[in-house]
This record gives sequence, C-alpha cells and structure tokens, in this order.
Amino acid sequence: MKITWLGQAGFLLCADGVTVVIDPYLSDSCHKVNPLLYRRFPVDEQFLKLCPDVIVLTHNHLDHTDPETLDYYLKDKSGVTVLASENAWNKVREYKGGNNYVMFNAGTEFTVKGITFKAVYAEHSDSAAIGVVIEYNNKTYYFTGDTLYNKRVIEEAPKGAEAVFLPINGKGNNMNVYDAKRFVNKTSAAFAVPCHFSLFDDIDAKEEFNIENAVIPTPFEEIQF
Repeated sequence: MKITWLGQAGFLLCADGVTVVIDPYLSDSCHKVNPLLYRRFPVDEQFLKLCPDVIVLTHNHLDHTDPETLDYYLKDKSGVTVLASENAWNKVREYKGGNNYVMFNAGTEFTVKGITFKAVYAEHSDSAAIGVVIEYNNKTYYFTGDTLYNKRVIEEAPKGAEAVFLPINGKGNNMNVYDAKRFVNKTSAAFAVPCHFSLFDDIDAKEEFNIENAVIPTPFEEIQF
C-alpha cells in the first residue's frame, strides 16, 4: 500500500487501483475562522484532482471535514463511498448525487474491494470522533484521528500494527508528543508516523518525536517504511 501525507491529519492511500483519502484539508478554510490558523506550506494542487473511491472523515472539524476540499471530490460526482462518523456524516450528506454516505461510528466495519475499514473510538471534542483501522494484504494500519491519550482508545487500538499514525500537537484535545510516545509503546506498532504538526505550528517532529521506530513524513510525499 502506498501512503502519502497530505498535511495535518490527511492521508492518501493507494492499493490495487483503489484510492482512499482520509481527512483531507487542502484549503485555508481555518484561517478564515481563526487568523492564527494559517497554512505554513502551500497546497500541492495535483491532489485536488484526485478521484477517490473512498473518503474517510473521522470527525466534523473544519480541518478534517472541509467543504472547500470536499467540493473537489464530491460536488457533481457519483460513486464515492464516504465513511463518516455521525457528526461529519450529517454534514457531508449535504452533497447530493450518487455517492454512498455511510455512518461510520465506533464499532462499525465496511469493506471496499478487499480493503476493510474498522472504526474505533477516539477521545476528542467531537462526541462522535473515531479513529480508523485499515486492513489490507495481511497488514494493519491504524489512523488514530484526533484523540487524547485515553484508556478506551488504547483498549480498542490494534496491537502490533504495521504502522500507527497519530497527532503530536497537544492542542485542540490531541495528544502531545510525550503522550504520543507513550501511546506508541502501548500499541506496539512496527512504525509510528506523527501527524497534526507543522501546518498550523512550528513543531519540529524530527527533534521532538525522537523514538526509534518513528517515520517523520514530508507533506505530499510517499511515506517510506
């Protein structure tokens, strides 16, 4: 599976002709609401031309369920499977057309062309927030979504995944870098990929998330494990 970081908590996954996008934020919408939340790096516009088969929306915050980005993927389109936690689902259904809007709350599973998606609990300020576990080709990938370090989150997390992708910014009800390191130890993933940094802040992930199995992503580049 090819995985590319889109910045913030957004990821692009490609496997056997299936394109999956998780929490894409490819605009400057947040800056319009809060002047402090301006983009530190520009959008690579080639990623606005994607035709995703699946879109996963872990919760209904603007940097995860962004109408300006989703316009490119859903407006006047059909055939997209959108797996969205309840609050995001209520929002994204405003797009009409022939797309399949699936309420994807914790405990729900949905399989698309041999890729299985499992929603797991996330502790965040959206009451319906989730993480997503993706199983493909006998490997497991865990995207925590926005979450705090939490007992239930750890209990529902897959153990021994190929990779865990988790926030380290420590704001907005997310784990900080110290708790993210603890979380990685609890989940025993082979690789740990930090996200939710550098777009709205000046966190140096290479310096701060300095654990042995860390893989520090670069925006709009494929992640190499």
